[in-house]
Amino acid sequence: MPALYISEDDVRELLDMEMAIDVVEEAFLQLAEGRAMNVPRARATAPGIYLHTMSATAEYLGHVGWKAYTTTKAGHHFHVGLYSSQTGELVALIEANFLGQLRTGAASAVATECMARPDAKVVGMFGTGLQARTQLKAVCAVRKIERVEVYSQNEERRQAFAAEMSEWCNTKCVAVHVPDQAAAEKDIVICATTSRTPLFDGRVLDEGTHLNVIGSNFLDKAEVDVTTIRRADVIACDSIDQCKLEAGDFTQAIEEGATDWALMKNLGDIVAGNETGRPQAESITLFKSVGLAIEDVAMAVKLVELALAAGLGQKLPF
Repeated sequence: MPALYISEDDVRELLDMEMAIDVVEEAFLQLAEGRAMNVPRARATAPGIYLHTMSATAEYLGHVGWKAYTTTKAGHHFHVGLYSSQTGELVALIEANFLGQLRTGAASAVATECMARPDAKVVGMFGTGLQARTQLKAVCAVRKIERVEVYSQNEERRQAFAAEMSEWCNTKCVAVHVPDQAAAEKDIVICATTSRTPLFDGRVLDEGTHLNVIGSNFLDKAEVDVTTIRRADVIACDSIDQCKLEAGDFTQAIEEGATDWALMKNLGDIVAGNETGRPQAESITLFKSVGLAIEDVAMAVKLVELALAAGLGQKLPF
């Protein structure tokens, strides 16, 4: 059977956040139970360009695959390749920009469901880009959010984001002008920026706050400070092994003894019920996401299923 080429437009037509959350939650469960394998990202560089590659096997879905993408000053280009575990043949080649936004948001939704207080209703949002949009949409899918306060350095962008997300998430979203205001007195704080330095003072966080920290996957970038890490009663990673290679948010905190890898938990173990995501209502909890290939592969399998049923995608000549 010829492989299927699935475009960005097809992805946007076929997938939504609710589907993504279900798919990603199952992927974390299967990862914890040993029926999936995730290989961390590797990067090759040349002047002006990064090539990022990552892969995973999903025994429970009967597929294996990879994600590869390039980053340059001109932008990003994302693709996912999916193969049959039985035959080894290429099943699909997928344009994966929006897919990546969905699966990253879905991972935070899974963490929020497991780690945030059930009555969480006020969100502090850092960032106004594409990832920030799906992060907020994902959190609103698993908690009844009544108010969002968003901060970014660009006032015009944060005002536009507030207006757009108020409508998309059906909640009140307002722009604030001081970073610490977006972090203080919040039930959930979302960090989805390209910042290389901490966004706020960890001392302003209320007890009981849950944080989703997703912006950095380089060791020299950190969205949260050592105080935030020190105050966190539970720290969960999408993958501890991959965070060791990429999570700059922990670098200084580990150097200063504020935390240790042995104290952290894999989100999959929390999903599987092997670990506790929130020991007490007043606990501060933190989820660190760097992005896993198993999420992309699981999403790709679902996408192919939907594309075939809908008659979308183009057949490739191999």
